[in-house]
Amino acid sequence: MDYRKKTVVASVAGLTLEGMDIMFISFAMTMIIAEFNIDLATGGLISSITNIGMLLGGIVFGVLADKYGRVKVFTYTIILFAIGTALTGVATSIEQVYVYRFIAGLGAGGEYGIGMALVAEAWPKNKQGRASSYVSVGAQYGVILAALLSAIILPTLGWRALFFVGLLPVIFAFIVRKNIDESPEWLAAQKQQNNKLAQLFASPRITMTTLSLILMATVQIAGYNGLMIWLPSMLQKSQGLSVSSSALWTISTAVGMIIGMLTFGRFMDRFGAKRTFGIFLVASAGAVFLYSFATGAVAILVGGAVVGFFSNGMFAGYGALISSFYPVQIRSTATNTIFNFGRAIGGFSPIFVGFILQSYDMTVVMIYLAALYCISFIVMLTLKSSGKGLQTA
Repeated sequence: MDYRKKTVVASVAGLTLEGMDIMFISFAMTMIIAEFNIDLATGGLISSITNIGMLLGGIVFGVLADKYGRVKVFTYTIILFAIGTALTGVATSIEQVYVYRFIAGLGAGGEYGIGMALVAEAWPKNKQGRASSYVSVGAQYGVILAALLSAIILPTLGWRALFFVGLLPVIFAFIVRKNIDESPEWLAAQKQQNNKLAQLFASPRITMTTLSLILMATVQIAGYNGLMIWLPSMLQKSQGLSVSSSALWTISTAVGMIIGMLTFGRFMDRFGAKRTFGIFLVASAGAVFLYSFATGAVAILVGGAVVGFFSNGMFAGYGALISSFYPVQIRSTATNTIFNFGRAIGGFSPIFVGFILQSYDMTVVMIYLAALYCISFIVMLTLKSSGKGLQTA
């Protein structure tokens, strides 16, 4: 296996394990709420705290990866979120759940941007869109894996046993450390030492680009969390679905997301980021809004796949898009900081959705999500070409 393929395999596997970890919360949420006797908004705070940990971990580990090496720091982040996930299974209070999810978030937040930087530095510019999409589908493999494990473990062993599976990534971390070298591009860039975080705001134009990308990432995460954290529970309530049936919906939606990501990556390489994001954002707003009127098993499954195709197909492009605006010296810092700011801010979406569900219904939630995609579309139109990689028009 050549170096390019190794970077993709490692990054895909890392994001798969991260996606699995995040979705454990979604499937275990009902049991956690019942055991600790908390309301929906308090339950939504679990994901929000995880995302705050991702923000801090993204910044810290992004800077460390730019300074000390992608592969070395990448393995540390995987071990950290594996430990945080396993500890969640021994929590005796909701406060302990918050602490352990924050620890898991620290590791997960660092892993994403480092993996994306590895891939960006290994693949040529005209193939970075599809390479980024290959990595991004890893999160959906994690969703499917979480759905299958939840359907098997939750009814028999309970939610705590589910999180003990989170120790498996430790093994993967050692395999990565042994088999992948640092990228030649990163090694060549080490002669230049700069204040990496400050470079994201080095000029008015760069500052505007950074803020615009943060807002787009915020919408992406808010939409994803709103769909994947609460929709299984909403469907259980509104359509009378069982845990196994809602798991089937999750798998259907994840399959749609995977196909959407792979499609998005190829569109991005061929037509440019700006045009591709525009199509998917507009389609996401329409698909999410129309999905609120779906009834019946077939419509729910097919509609979920269509919503997933557009709404999370865009996830495939963020690693390549962000990398195209920033030089190698700050690439991990930029990717982690921007996307994890989006995670932290968008991470409050589950709380907001929880409040909506307590007063309104699923239709209002879907209108809220559709409005988010419209806002992201407007912001996307303001992005200027970086002139260093991907086309943006």
